Amino acid sequence: MKPVRIIILAVAVLSAAMAGLLAMRLTGAPAPQMAEPVVERAPTVNVLVASKSLPVGSRLGGDSIQWMAWPKDGVVDGIITEENQPTAIDDLSGAVVRLPIFNGEPVRHEKVADSSSRIMSSLLPAGKRAVATEITVATGAGGFILPNDRVDVIMVRKGDGELYLTETVLSNVRVLAIDQQVEEKDDGTKAVVGTTATLELTPDQSKVMTVAQQMAERISLALRSVADAQESDTDAADYLLSGDGQPNIQVIKSGSIVKGDGTVGQTQQ
Repeated sequence: MKPVRIIILAVAVLSAAMAGLLAMRLTGAPAPQMAEPVVERAPTVNVLVASKSLPVGSRLGGDSIQWMAWPKDGVVDGIITEENQPTAIDDLSGAVVRLPIFNGEPVRHEKVADSSSRIMSSLLPAGKRAVATEITVATGAGGFILPNDRVDVIMVRKGDGELYLTETVLSNVRVLAIDQQVEEKDDGTKAVVGTTATLELTPDQSKVMTVAQQMAERISLALRSVADAQESDTDAADYLLSGDGQPNIQVIKSGSIVKGDGTVGQTQQ
């Protein structure tokens, strides 16, 4: 065999041996470990929440409110935290719910009132008045009006001759209670048709309602859609009142208005 061929064969054998050794080393080497991603949890703070749904008029207690971890950057003004009020559960024990609070919802001071036994006065927002009016099945939307519903107050009064006039004297006002019930029944029992509705009114609306009750042949409540809740609820038929709170009466004689000083003015066409 020629020396050149011997050299080439030797180089080939050596190369094959080195390749096999390298393959064995690569196969036996442990696979590189992937570093697990580090997940940083957002800081939390304990927030006072309802442990069950609380209707209007119910009272807070240890069985209805609890502390729950809440993202710290999600805490807004009005939410009660353990850091700011650690004795909140004891402090709010017996407080009255003014607006519905749902299970898991943070408790806010705006939705509760003090623990006074005068529940109705606790339910009234500052500056509002509670005024009652008689209702029947016919004048109370067939008995379907419930606390927290919105209604229009319609007055029916007798006009000239056999004519009857209908006027909406209040719009979109909130019903505080039907008789003495301040919350809906959720046990499936049939509701008793109330005879008295208590409305949440402003002082001026209270005056208008009082005058309307004296003037009206009948007062009816028209049930509003829940979609109307954001509409204004302070409108009233102020024309029923004069500046001193007395009924504003116009005397018309021979087609002309008799003014307060006894002179006669022209009626508007």
